[in-house]
Formats: sequence, C-alpha cells, structure tokens
Amino acid sequence: MVNVVLSLAALFLSIALLIGGSAMLGTLVSLRLEFEGFAETSIGLILAFYSIGFVMGATWGSAVIRSVGHIRAFSTYAAIACAVTLLHPLWVSEYAWAAMRLVMGFCLAGLMTVTESWINDRATNESRGKLLGLYTINFYMASALGQLLVGASDPTKAVAFSVVAILVVLSLVPLSLTRGLVPMSPSHTAVLSMRALSRDAPAGVTGVLVAGIAIGAFISLAPLYAMRGGLDTAELSRYMGFSVVCAILLQWPAGWLSDRLGRLTVLAGLLGAGSVAAMLVAFFGSVSTPLMFLSSGLFFAVATSMYPVSVALTNDQLPNDQLVAACAGLLRIYGVGTIAGPLIGAWLMGVFGAAALFVFISVCLLVGALAVQYRFRAADMVPLGEQGDYAPVVPVSSPVIVELDPRNEEFEPHHPGEPADWDIADHIEMLLPDQEYVQAEDGAAEGGLPETGVSPIELANDEPGNRG
Repeated sequence: MVNVVLSLAALFLSIALLIGGSAMLGTLVSLRLEFEGFAETSIGLILAFYSIGFVMGATWGSAVIRSVGHIRAFSTYAAIACAVTLLHPLWVSEYAWAAMRLVMGFCLAGLMTVTESWINDRATNESRGKLLGLYTINFYMASALGQLLVGASDPTKAVAFSVVAILVVLSLVPLSLTRGLVPMSPSHTAVLSMRALSRDAPAGVTGVLVAGIAIGAFISLAPLYAMRGGLDTAELSRYMGFSVVCAILLQWPAGWLSDRLGRLTVLAGLLGAGSVAAMLVAFFGSVSTPLMFLSSGLFFAVATSMYPVSVALTNDQLPNDQLVAACAGLLRIYGVGTIAGPLIGAWLMGVFGAAALFVFISVCLLVGALAVQYRFRAADMVPLGEQGDYAPVVPVSSPVIVELDPRNEEFEPHHPGEPADWDIADHIEMLLPDQEYVQAEDGAAEGGLPETGVSPIELANDEPGNRG
C-alpha cells in the first residue's frame, strides 16, 4: 500500500494543483462579475455554464484520451484551460465569460479523467478503498487552499487570473515526470438513465439532485453573499476555505452512522440538518461574522455528506456490478442540480436580497428530507444486514474514479507484465534496436530489407498498451 501511494504522489499533486486552481478561479469569477456590476441573473447564468461544460467533459472527455493518448490529451486540456483563464481579464463580456466557463468546465473534467484513470490503473483490490479515501481528502484540502489564495489576490487585477493559469500549467510537471508507461485508455462507461435510477432508487436520486442544488448554489454564490454581508476579499477567502475544510470532518462520521442507523434514516437526517443550517446562515449572515462562519461550515459539511450517502443508498438497491453505471448516472443528475442551483439562487438574490440564497437552499433541502422520509421510506428502506459497504466519494469527478469503489465487483487490477507495470527503462530498451536488427539492417543496406521489413519502432508501437 505504501509503495502504491508513493508511486501516485506526483499524480495527487497534479490533481491538487488542478483543483486548487479551479476553486480559486470559481470564486474570482463570482467576485469579478459582482465588481463589474452584472445583474444577479446574469451572474447565475454565467456560473451555471461551468457545470454544463463539466458534465459534457465527463461524458465525452474520455473519447479524446482514447483518440490521442493520456499525455497529449492532458497537455491539450491544460493549454486550453490556461489560455482561457488568461483571457478572462482581457475580455470582460457576459457572453464571452459564459463561453469561457463552459470551456473551463469541459477542460477540467478532461484533466481529471486523465489523472483519475492513472490512479485507477495503479490500484489493487487491497489498496483501492484507501486510495479513494486519500483522493477525497486531497480534493477537499486542495479546494480549501485554492479558496485561501483568493485572499492573497485582487479579483479586479489580471495577476489573480495569472496565478490560476500558473497552477494549471504546473499540474503538467508532476504528471509528465511520473515514471512508468501511461495507463490503458479508459473504456466507455455505461450510464444508467435518470428514469431507471428514479424507478429503482428514488431516494438516492433525490439526495443527489438536492445536494447538487445546494452545493452548486453555495460554491457559486456564497462569495457574493459574504461580500454583501460586509466581508472583504481576505475575510471572504477564509470564509470559503473554512467551509470547505469542514466538509472533510463529517465524511467518515456520516458513513459510520449510515452503517449503524441505516442509509435512509441518515440521508433524511442530513437533509433536515442541512435545511436548518442553511436557515441559520441566512439569519446570522447579517448579525455575526463568527456565527456565519460556523453555520456555513456546518451547512457545507452536511451538504457534501449527502452525496456519498445517497450513492451508498442507491448501490444497496442495485446489483454491485451496476455501481459504475449507476454512479455515472448520478453524476449527471448531480450536474443538473449544480446547473439549477446557481440559476435559481441568483435570480432570488436579485429579487429578495442576498439572504434569499440560503432560504432557497433551506427549502430545497427540507422538501428533499420530507420526500425521503415519508414518500420513499417504504420503497427504499434496506435492512442493515443487507446494506453494502460505505465509501467516501467526491461528486466533482469523472466516472473513472468510481471504479476504485470497493463495492465495484467489475474492477480488474493490472497484473505484472501489463503496460501499467512496465518501468520506463523497459520502454526505452524496447525502443532501442537490438543487435540482430542492426545486422539485418546492415544486410539491407547491402542487398535489401530483412524478411519482415518491420522496424523495432513499429514493433514497439504494436506492443499491447502502445496501440492507438
């Protein structure tokens, strides 16, 4: 296990740089749009385009990897993301920024697909559960650091966007220096339709959708809420960073409780607690800054715990061999929520004021809690003895990382001798012409080609893992 983690340290660093830069850019965009005087509805629409792009990238991004390979795909996505980031302060336009957010969402989904497939390729049956937990911690810590970087910058200056571009470009370095051959290209992921999921696991779908609305609205619009509550940029970055750090604290307690009290009970409790916490944020935002911090941290911790509990509940009601397809479908449903959250929340902020954001979130969570508790309890209740394992999962990811879930019975680890386990020295040696070929080439120079007429480079390219 230790050797596996050490071999993936560079990849985890690449992911941390990507997530940190993305989190920083999301808050910068929200603040800059506010400083530029855009209407709340326009801000919500622009921010929602990021989620649209991410869903598109998570759906079709792997096709690019299969077409050109991991390194070329990662370089392409990183170059486009860097260019688009630097373009933000140069072209401040409602339509341009909406397009930029769409492209950024698509590129980040593609970048995460590359890095996550690398992690997936190195995992074993013994290590994948721990790797999934480390991935979750790495994700939230990087997000928190990205939020804190906002406080050290000025959203009205181009320098802040340059820092994001630097983080994205630097993510290329650890991945490019990773020893060993690139992993096998990700296969096409089957997706369970929303209709099938809603029929077989309505409570899980409800939890995922409402979590998407709550988290999407908070990440996109909480910076505006905090700024209108009197926080400056430095305080605002600490506010967002504190909320994200709190998300780590409840992941394992929520899983522990759901293993002992039942998924449905815990999910209903999380939705209800999130509704109360959101209402506290709406009340304390204009009363006390410390209480706003605490209530927001509680809310975000509860909101981010809803997704993994919902996934676990859904998996309890489906065969384990459908886990990846179900999670791919749940990611899309979550994406629908992250699109709707900023749109509706921003419109309500413009009509009723900043506090309306958390009132809206509170109402959504309350409706979800009532539906789970009273509408779906009879259909979705799973006895404790029949529940599967719980695993912390991050909703902002590609379907590739879901394959690491210990509940996935279709997981096939690589074995010694397969491309993922070759050392780079083996690859170099394989590309070098051997003595027999040199002699044959000399003979070809004198009288003709060797009988095969195939060079060692072509042979190397024809090895498993090097095709395509």
